[in-house]
Parts: sequence; structure tokens; C-alpha cells
Amino acid sequence: MEQHLDQDSVPVAGSLDKSKVLNVKPLRQLVPVFPSAQNVSSFSNPQGAAPFVCTGPSGPFPPGVAPFYPFFFSPNEQNQQTPGGTPNSSAPFGLNSPISTAVPISSFRTPTEGTSTQNTGSRKNARNRGQLQGYSDSQNDDSQYFGMGINDREDSSKAGRKKKAKKKARNGQDINFTSDIDIDAMLNDMVSSYNLSVLDSNQQSHGSIEVVSSVLMVYELLRRRISQVEESKEPTPGIIRRPDLKTGAFLMTKGIRSNINKRIGTVPGVEVGDIFFFRMELCLVGLHAPSMAGIDYMGLKVSQDEEPVAVSIVSSGGYEDDTNDADVLIYSGQGGVNRKDKESTDQKLERGNLALEKSLHRGNEVRVIRGVKDFSNPTGKIYVYDGLYKIQESWVEKGKSGCNVFKYKLVRLPGQREAFLTWKLVQQWKDGNASRVGVIIPDLASGAESLPVSLVNDVDDEKGPAYFTYDAGLKYLKPVYSMEPSAGCNCVGGCLPGNLNCLCIQKNGGYLPYGSNGVLASQQSMIYECGPSCQCPPNCRNRVSQGGLKFRLEVFRTKGKGWGLRSWDPIRAGAFICQYAGEVIDSSKEKDSARDNEDGYIFDATRSYPNLEVISGDSDGPPRLPFPLVISAKNVGNVARFMNHSCSPNVYWRPIIRENKGEHDVHIAFHAIRHVPPMMELTFDYGIVPPESADGRKINCLCGSSKCRGFFC
Repeated sequence: MEQHLDQDSVPVAGSLDKSKVLNVKPLRQLVPVFPSAQNVSSFSNPQGAAPFVCTGPSGPFPPGVAPFYPFFFSPNEQNQQTPGGTPNSSAPFGLNSPISTAVPISSFRTPTEGTSTQNTGSRKNARNRGQLQGYSDSQNDDSQYFGMGINDREDSSKAGRKKKAKKKARNGQDINFTSDIDIDAMLNDMVSSYNLSVLDSNQQSHGSIEVVSSVLMVYELLRRRISQVEESKEPTPGIIRRPDLKTGAFLMTKGIRSNINKRIGTVPGVEVGDIFFFRMELCLVGLHAPSMAGIDYMGLKVSQDEEPVAVSIVSSGGYEDDTNDADVLIYSGQGGVNRKDKESTDQKLERGNLALEKSLHRGNEVRVIRGVKDFSNPTGKIYVYDGLYKIQESWVEKGKSGCNVFKYKLVRLPGQREAFLTWKLVQQWKDGNASRVGVIIPDLASGAESLPVSLVNDVDDEKGPAYFTYDAGLKYLKPVYSMEPSAGCNCVGGCLPGNLNCLCIQKNGGYLPYGSNGVLASQQSMIYECGPSCQCPPNCRNRVSQGGLKFRLEVFRTKGKGWGLRSWDPIRAGAFICQYAGEVIDSSKEKDSARDNEDGYIFDATRSYPNLEVISGDSDGPPRLPFPLVISAKNVGNVARFMNHSCSPNVYWRPIIRENKGEHDVHIAFHAIRHVPPMMELTFDYGIVPPESADGRKINCLCGSSKCRGFFC
């Protein structure tokens, strides 16, 4: 504040006069207060001046210094004692006034009549901090967003300590929130348990499909775990949670990444059509290094000089791009964007814009990542790697803001796998603007599912699979009773994260196994869902596998493998796809007969199944099913019966137990191992028959994977 307030401007006790605030400046611009001798300016520092001292916001103040808003005080209100309760006889400058405890600015809240105070500055600063740490065009997380608000710093000395669970009411439930957990220690423990032998120094510089897949899988497992833990804590207003950024920063620090060195052209291990739900994933695999900027470039040595050339761009809607053509992209340069806090300016031929201009003249390939709308998340985007393009021309035109904008025309190189074009075609099918070629039956499920399941053949003349009855559920021919007593939860309004009173959460290790978007976060080998014995409603977050299909699936004719299953929609890693429906076989004779005659329409949980690529062993070992579960889908079944085998699958299964009045109600749920683009076949590993049950029969495997075992049993 540049001017002092005279005595008449000081409000009386109990009042706050905001009109007297003259000129507020940031703290970094305020001049330190030094005690001044008489007739000497407080802003001068004469020889022999008294040393620098600190004073509380409510006094006492040295001569020539007046209190400032909002710390006005009345002499009658001053406590003439120190915080310890004794008279302050040693106050500086010979004053007998106490030095009160300073109040942090972040703790001050302007009182408003009839309403509770809010720290809006903390929320704004937290939001700005999140934008500085990462990108702002995608918020695809299952929880809120990760970060640290100002109020998180109130007791930083205790940051590493665990706090006791707090009891608080939420939606009519008494919630015992879980204790704070050291996130970094948790992540270190998880990473140390993973098999990351493929990530040597050479593979970090030059990746492969195996390495890239492992990096992305580790990222997803850690990110979902952070989301699960953060969501179970007591909500704190103003805190921005970003597990995606937290996980990315952790893996960068640990060197768990691939293709570190920038390069022009293809990126080893990343295929055209691959999809990503977070910008940090692009960074970790070396596809596009900046977490915010849309243009990535590198220096290229030309004679004695070095000039920038573009290596990749992200077109996600932040600028005035023309993305309607699947093979041509009109890309806008960077900079000069109209923002609320800044005026629009002409773009300059520098940084990324200069790199694109240089790439136009050099004719080098540029990787293009297109951001498309994530219909399952209104604020999110999905990033599609659309392959290699070349810049054909550039020009400058007036943008919507009236300022000059650089424009670049990029044309896709021929002979590449279709990516963005597939997205556009599927969207036309959904909108009814184009017909799906080869449709035999629009809905194979005949209304048994929440979404139609198309039967499609655009390969040969086959009219459909052998007759079966479509049923979305699992049929137990007789109940299987449990010998252990059990009970359902009492969460009338639905199970909530952090509620340690919930019996179902207790069975799942203290956390809800699913995120708020239904993605599986738990890494336990057994999932406990709510069932008929529970009081929660059908839309409870712990009933994900009971809600039917979430993706538009189609049964299609493959080339050489019979019928297969794929999705029109993108599927993110961990998402529930379907359960294995059919009839439970409960006698050894029936099981042997089924193995002889099912022709693949059988699920046998007694087989040996490999772990996920990076997981050496599940957190609590292989699934411990309460009984040997074998399901026949020959006569009765759902879409799961059409999933083919692969030695490098993109789908895995987890057993689910639903609380059902003392009965063993076991189901098999399928989830995505990694992000699956639209129209990619869904496959899982059929497993290997144990040696004691093997009868020598082997079926040739046609998966075509580099890890193909050559057969399955």
C-alpha cells in the first residue's frame, strides 16, 4: 500500500470499511518495514539504522507505520499479554503492546452477511497451478484432478504422517474416511513389484511394441491406483486432483518411458491408429513430447547452423483447425490466441511456427495426432495417432479475432492403416448418415442387452453362427452354498468411496474396486460386488458388471478364425466390457463331455492363465475361486462366446463374487488390458489346461502375435 491511513480512516471496533483500500499490490512488491529514527523516511536506510524486524499484522507498529486492512484494530481490543498469558514487557521499540500471532493471507476470509466464507483465491490459484503443471485440454480422469491447493500447506511438516480416519456424514451415511497414504511410497512399492526387465537403457532410447505396451500399462495401473486412493480421502474444497500428471511425473523421474530421443518419422512401438486418453501418455512413449504445446520440434544440423524442424503436431480443437477431411488437415499456428486475460495478437514466425515452415521446405514427415471428443466424458478428449503427413503449403490469414494466423496444409501419406477415417465412418453409422455394410441381423441380442449387438459379415457368404439362445446372465443349475457366514452392505444410497463401514468395501481391501466412470482400479485377483443381500440400489458404483453392455459391440466374420467380437466405441484400459454368460457345469462327467463337444464355447476357470505383461504376480496370488467354475455357452450365452483366443490379448478376466444370501454367486467379468480403438478385435487368452487334466489335444493358434505359443488347449 503506497499511502498511510490517518487516524480518521481507521474504522471503529467491529467494522470493516473496504472503501478505504487505496492501492493493493502483490506482496513481492511491498517494501520491507524498517524502524526509522525521527524525521527520517521509513523508506530510507541511513547509516546506523536499526536492523530489520518483523511485526504482527495487528501490531505493535514502530513509529511512522500504520496498520493496514484487513488488520485494523482498536486499542481496547488488544490483548496486553503474550500468547503464553504473561504481560509483554520486552516488546520491541520499548512498546508494551504484544506482537500477536501472524495470520496467513490464505487463511483470511472476507466475512459476508448471512453466508459462509469461501476462499475463492485458493481455488483460482489451484486452477492456475494445474494449468502450469500440465495440459488444460483434457481432463479424462476417474476422480477429480490432482494437485495441491494453498490450504494443503497449512501443516506441511506433517505431510508424511498418516492421519486417523475421520468420521463424517455424506448422503445420510456416516463415513469413516481412510487415513492419508504416502503416495510416493505406494508408487515405489508398486513399481518394485512389476516385471520391467524390458525397460533397459537401450529400450528407453529405442522402443518396441512390447516396451511401449509395458510403459502404458504401468502408467494406467499407477494412475488408477492414485485415483482410487485420492477418492477415498475426505474431500477438501479447492484441491485439484490430477492423477494423470502425478503418475506421468513419477514415471519420468524413474525413467520408465520409451523413445526418449526425438526423431522424425515413425516412433518404434507406436502404431497408426493407437489411441491415448491422456497427453502424458504421448510424452511417455515419445510420440509427442510437450504436455501442453501442440507443436513438437527438434534442432537439425545444417552446415554450421541448426534450424528447427517439426516432428509432430496435436490438433485437438484449441485453435481454428479444419479437420473435416480425413486425409487433409488445415492446421493453425501457435500463439496469438484470444484469452480472457490477454488481448489477441498476430502470430509470429518463431518456435513451432518456424519449425513447420522449415519442414515445408525440407519436406520431412510430420506425425499427426488428432484429438476427438470423448462422448463418455463431456470435458475429455481421446488422442488418435493418425500417422505421417507432409506439409504442402502455408499462408497467413485473418483469424476470428481479426489477427494474423499462420495456416499449414498437411496431407496424409498413402499406404497407411486407416485411423481417423475409421472414427468418422463409425460416427456416421451411429448418426444414421451411412449404412453398415454386411449387416445380417441389426440386433443379435433381440433386446436382451441395453445396446444392440450387430451381426456382420462382409468377408464371405456365411449367414450366421450355429443356433443358440442369447442370454446376458449366468445360469446356475443349482445353488452353491457357502460354508462361511457373510452379509451384505447397508449402504441404502449406494456405496461411497472411503466408507470403511461398508462391508463390501472392507472385502475389497478398504477401497471401492471401480472408479467413478466404472473403470476397474483394484488389482486384487478377486472382486467383491454388491449383490441381492445388499441394500444399495441397482445403480450402485459397486455393481458395474450388473449394468449390462456399455459399448456398442458387433459380432463379425473374421478372415480365417470364424466369428469374432469388436466394438464401435473406443474402450479405455480397465473398462468393463461384458461378462461370460452361459450355464454353469457342476459335475466332472458333464465337464469332460463339455470339453469334448463345446468347440470352443466354454470358459474353464481351472486352467492356468498368464499374468498381465508387467505384473509378475497379482497382489494376492491367482484367483481363489470357492469352487471349480466351468461355464458352457454352447446352447445359451452372450457376446463373450464369440471372443477369440490370442497369445497377446487386449482383454483379461476377473472373477466377481456377488453377495447373495450365503450362496456362492461367482461371475466372470472381462476388462480391457489397454486402450482399444474402434473396430479392433477383442481377444483374451484361453489359458492352458493343467498337466493333470491335459489329454494331449491341441488347437492350432492363428492369433499372429509375436508371442504366439503356436497352439492352445
